[in-house]
Amino acid sequence: MTLTPLANASLMIQIHTALALCAIGLTIAIFTLRKGSPLHRVTGRAWVVCMGVTALSSFGIHTLNWIGPFSPIHLLSLYVLYGLVRGVQDARAGHIAAHKARMKGMVFVGLVVAGAFTFMPGRLMLQVVSGG
Repeated sequence: MTLTPLANASLMIQIHTALALCAIGLTIAIFTLRKGSPLHRVTGRAWVVCMGVTALSSFGIHTLNWIGPFSPIHLLSLYVLYGLVRGVQDARAGHIAAHKARMKGMVFVGLVVAGAFTFMPGRLMLQVVSGG
């Protein structure tokens, strides 16, 4: 493992990576907290900010240009942004089952699926994990 590829990456990629890692850590914390507690709510708000900025920052990354400057990964970012707004609305409206399902969807699509793309051949995180 080496952080050199990440250190040599653009500032946008570094920000994107840092916030995605923060969201992963917050996801683990949220899954262990009592749902609806004040700590769950505060941690959830921080998670929404991390996920939102992670998704937004993806639009400044153009390492896979399939359709102009965009790739299918950017569709995942749009899905995440929409899901975050709806998930917060669900929680505020007291639709807890919908909130729970939507947020789990954001974890799967925004962190697991999008994260898997970062380990494709030639991608940065594969270089970081494999040592270059």
